[in-house]
Order: sequence, then structure tokens, then C-alpha cells
Amino acid sequence: MRSYGSSLEALNRWVDDVARLTEPGSVRWCDGSDAEYAELVQTMLASGDLLPLNEETNPRSYLHRSNPSDVARVEHLTFVCTPEEEEAGPNNHWMAPAEAHAKIDALFAGAMRGRTMYVIPYCMGPIDSPLSRCGVEITDSPYVVANMRIMTRMGAPALARIEREGQFVKGLHSTGDLDPERRFIMHFPEELSIKSIGSGYGGNALLGKKCHALRIASHQARREGWLAEHMLIVGIENPQGEKHYIAAAFPSACGKTNLAMLIPTEGYRKAGWKVWTVGDDICWMTPGEDGRLWAINPEAGYFGVAPGTGANTNPTALATLGRDAIFTNVAVTADARPWWEGLGEGEPVTDWQGRPFDIANGPAAHPNSRFTVSAKQCPSWAPESEDAAGVPISAIVFGGRRPSLVPLVFEAKDWAHGVLVGAAMGSETTAAATGAVGVLRRDSMAMKPFCGYNFADYFAHWLSFDKPGAKLPRIFHVNWFRKDADGRFMWPGYGENLRVLDWMIQRVAGKAEGVETPIGVVPAQGELNAEGLSLAPGALDELLQVDVEGWTEELNAIGLYLDGFGARMPERLKAERLRVSKALEAAVERRAANVA
Repeated sequence: MRSYGSSLEALNRWVDDVARLTEPGSVRWCDGSDAEYAELVQTMLASGDLLPLNEETNPRSYLHRSNPSDVARVEHLTFVCTPEEEEAGPNNHWMAPAEAHAKIDALFAGAMRGRTMYVIPYCMGPIDSPLSRCGVEITDSPYVVANMRIMTRMGAPALARIEREGQFVKGLHSTGDLDPERRFIMHFPEELSIKSIGSGYGGNALLGKKCHALRIASHQARREGWLAEHMLIVGIENPQGEKHYIAAAFPSACGKTNLAMLIPTEGYRKAGWKVWTVGDDICWMTPGEDGRLWAINPEAGYFGVAPGTGANTNPTALATLGRDAIFTNVAVTADARPWWEGLGEGEPVTDWQGRPFDIANGPAAHPNSRFTVSAKQCPSWAPESEDAAGVPISAIVFGGRRPSLVPLVFEAKDWAHGVLVGAAMGSETTAAATGAVGVLRRDSMAMKPFCGYNFADYFAHWLSFDKPGAKLPRIFHVNWFRKDADGRFMWPGYGENLRVLDWMIQRVAGKAEGVETPIGVVPAQGELNAEGLSLAPGALDELLQVDVEGWTEELNAIGLYLDGFGARMPERLKAERLRVSKALEAAVERRAANVA
């Protein structure tokens, strides 16, 4: 065992306690070095945990196949363990801490026999940023170690920061026996700790990701006065060289990575617009001395969804994946290249389970198959990603998959209205979580699976940032997924989305008037750049139309949703919903009077 040092005594004691419980064959403290990573890769190649891919087309890249029962987040087995159930809220599955520890520790007993126990010190965010937070994950999975090295600032520098600060999030993970009946992901916010067993899948096993960076960090953020959000961060540089940073929240597999790596269309590119990728999934925002919100991406890599990523949808991601990547549950071509639906080239010969590809067995790549790759390999990677101060946020964008009703873009009236817009956000479900696909569910701020405490308190925390001296971002809502009567998408999306971001930046700069509607401000005629845009006649007007009757029903549904969080729901949010409802009712009455 490692000898105790004064500042690291608590860490060492915890590691020793875990070793006694799990009984590993050996304990290894990870230093994050290149040599260590190379050794881990060779170990996994020898065991079959990794399979080599084509060294010419995908150098130093590998395939991992998870157990077929272990391919997505398991929200029904994910618990927030607070002393009082009300603290976790109806948005979380709750278990009393003592009961949770007893239940999961019984599964951890002897779980690492014959395995190596890895101790991974890591930092979420730039190693020298005051906005960053550290953690230590203990795991028996070399696959987890390799992914954590890509996804975090891991190893000796993180350990040195932990020694200086004396505080870290404790994460304990074991793949166990991968039995779905013996699988749990437990969070203990008051203890700043996580315990996960029975899964090797990313979000369940890479504890720095959703578990720490969102569920535990959201609790830390509430206590310390900042925000931990499920948001991308993208930098937009206009022809004048002015940069605006936008944070955007969409549920998983709804285009976050595509927007984070957006490529300007030819017209915008020739005009001098540039896009910079700060982060594709998680955003930590803290009020600065200037009153603005400053943000970091706590991650150092991308753990993205592979299917749908192709030359036509996200060429930047494809370029990022050209080397030094780990692919999980994708298919393979005859010449050992990774393949997935939407890639646009090649043919699979082996599916994600290692079987000869047969369309009768379903998709070649699992719909939630993933890639892990360093953010610095991204052609649009923003050097500001490493700035200790973070980047200032000009706008916050909410969005989801809504085939009808919700306009292409609208801006909230003010911060309180923006919080309501985020709280009310709904989207069709995707393959990123287990359960039915294509069902509308409310997913406030895209945080419903990830907020580590009661949603009503979370909304109150958001509202608390609206105070004298604050220079808060404008809040917008987008919907790239509106469909016409024939079920076809009306908006082309992808690079064309920059047209919408352009309008947002004009609003931030005071250069676009917009048109006020009961639900917010939409672009006025001619404000949204449509030059060269191929749309059906009248489509843009329809995309920006506000159906007041339909929105009246929507506000009623939103009210029922918010009421579900009980007495802790902020009165200010309820009053804001009532304000919008009355504005809609007045618009309906005016329309009826005009018709009469």
C-alpha cells in the first residue's frame, strides 16, 4: 500500500479501505503518462478488451465491445442518496444513504479479486483554473482508465492539485459481473461521492462524466454559487473578428456535437465567419467580477454518439476521429475500419456484437455506439478551452426535437422567462437512454437525468443569478426538427444553423429588432439571413409562426409538469408561466375579435 502523506492522508485511507472491501490482486496509482497509456492498451489488446483497427486509416485507434446488456445509461438504476427524499426531488430516484451504502457495498465485497485496482486522480477543467474541480476514481476496468485519460486532465498534475486543495470527489467503480440485476449507480451529494457497479458503459463507468461533472457538480454548484450544466460551448467569430461564446442545452443525440463543431456554409465562410469548439457536452458557468457568466468545459475530450456522424453531417468530427480514438460498439469493415450508420462510406462485415453483419439482426452499429477522442484533435478546437478564466457567455440556447408547434428560434423576454423556457423544454427521446424512442418527455435544461437535487430547488438556483449588477446572457430556444405535413424536416440544419446563431448575436449586439410574440421575440421579416437558402415557399414564415391556440395548450401542460415538483416550486416561475398564459389568452381573444 502507498505510504501516508499529510495532505493526502484522507485519500490514502480511502484507497486502503476500498482495497480491503474489494480485495484486488494489485493496486496501481495512475500517473497519466504516455507510457502508462501504451501499457494499458497492450494489456487490453492481449485480453481482447480492445481490438486493433486499421493502422493506416485509423492509427492508434481501437474498438471496444461492451456486454450487449450494457449499452446505455440506466436511469432506473441511478440513485441520488440524500438524507431526505425531498432533497433529491421527484426528478431523481432516491435511496437513503445508509441503505444505499449497505446495498452497494455488499456487491463491492470481493468484486475486484484477481483484478488490478486502478486509482485515477483527475481534474475536471483546466488544471490551473479556479473554476475546475478534482476527483479520484477507483476502478478495476483498464478501459475506464484509458477513457478517463482522454476525457479528463488525469494523473500527476491532478494529484498535486488534490494535495494542495485537500478536497476531491470520490468515485468507486467496478464492472462486477455485469449482471443487470446487480447494477447500480449511486450518488451521495452530501459526501461528494459516487459508487457504481455492474456496468462498463461510458456514462455509468466514466465517473468524471455525468456522475461527477453533472450530478455531483450540480450540488456543488448550488452550494458554491455557480452552474453545472449539460451544455455545449461554441465560439462564433464574425467578419469583424468579434467572438461570442454560446452555451446550448439539448438532450443527448439531438445535435449537440454537430452544433459544437458547426462548419460555416460557403457564403458565411467566404464572408469571414469562423466557429470555435470549446466543449460539446458539459459547461460549468460562474459569475465573474464583471457580472457576466464565465464558462469552462470541464472535459478534455469527446465521448460522442457515432451513428449519424458523417461527411455531410459533421466532417469536423470525422477529421477529429482520424487517429488516437477509442470506438465502442461500432461495426467494422473488411479492412478493419470503424463503421456506423450515417458514415457514408464503406460496408460493415462485422456488427457491434462481433457477429457477421446481417440486417435481420438490426443496425450494424449500436444506435448509442460511441467514440472517445481528445478535444485537441478537433480542427475547430478553441485554444481558449485551456484558459483558466474560462470564456464569457453571450447567449444560452435551449432546444429539443419538436416536430410541430415550437418555432425555429425565439428569445425569452428576460432571465426569469428564460428559466421558464429551459424548465419547460421538451424533446422526443433518443437511443442514448434505455426505454422507448420517439416519446415526448419534458427534459428541463436537458438536465432531467443529471441534476443531483430537487428540480424545484434547481430552478430557484437559476433564478438566483438575476440580481443587481448581473450581466446575464440572453436566453433563446431553437427547434431544428420542425416537420411539414408530409413528415419532412423543414429546416436544413447543420451548417445552416449558423444563420440562427447570427441572428442571436445581432440581438445580443442590439442590431436586430425582432418581433414580440406572447412566447418571446422571433426574427422580424428579413432579419434572418436567407440568402442562398433552399426552402419551400412560405416555409420560413411557417418555421417562425407562433400558434397561439397550440401554445395555450402547451402552457397548460407546462403548468401541470411544474406542479409535479410540489410546494418547493418557486413562486416566481409559476408567476412567469401565468404571465405567458395570459399573454396567449389575450392574443387568442384579439384573433377571435378580428375574425368576427
